[in-house]
Amino acid sequence: MAKGTVGLYPMVGNRPGVHCGSIMKTLFTAEAISKGGRSGTIRTKNGLLDVTLGNPLQKGLEKRGPNPELLFAGAYSACYHGALVNAAQKLGTPVTDSTVRALVSLMEEDGGGYRLAVELHAQLPGMDHDQTQRIMEAAHQTCPYSKALRGDTTVKLVVD
Repeated sequence: MAKGTVGLYPMVGNRPGVHCGSIMKTLFTAEAISKGGRSGTIRTKNGLLDVTLGNPLQKGLEKRGPNPELLFAGAYSACYHGALVNAAQKLGTPVTDSTVRALVSLMEEDGGGYRLAVELHAQLPGMDHDQTQRIMEAAHQTCPYSKALRGDTTVKLVVD
């Protein structure tokens, strides 16, 4: 898809590229190719990512490489951190030296199937607990990963 092209999203009425009443444009698209499932590999055509996965649930493969949840934790923490910095600026309290830590757990449902549970921990030096919580909640409303998980995954926000 060309840069600036309106992406394919659920339609509202007859208007493509409209989601919940707002027009969206695709900024970029990331592509990764998986072979072998949870114990296989992930790579990209441009070579920026070429990973052999480990699997904490499979004996002998526990530490062979990162697992999908670890990769997701890294991606979510980076994305949420960007949203956190933006939220702080919008609220008039820019942050420096902040850190975000994501814990992603794979949960097995009673009836079969799996879900994720996430904890996002943030440290904002020089900010009190309530101020940090407000910034974290604002970031959670704008972070694309948080939006994608909303309604299906529990995401707990924790001030460290």
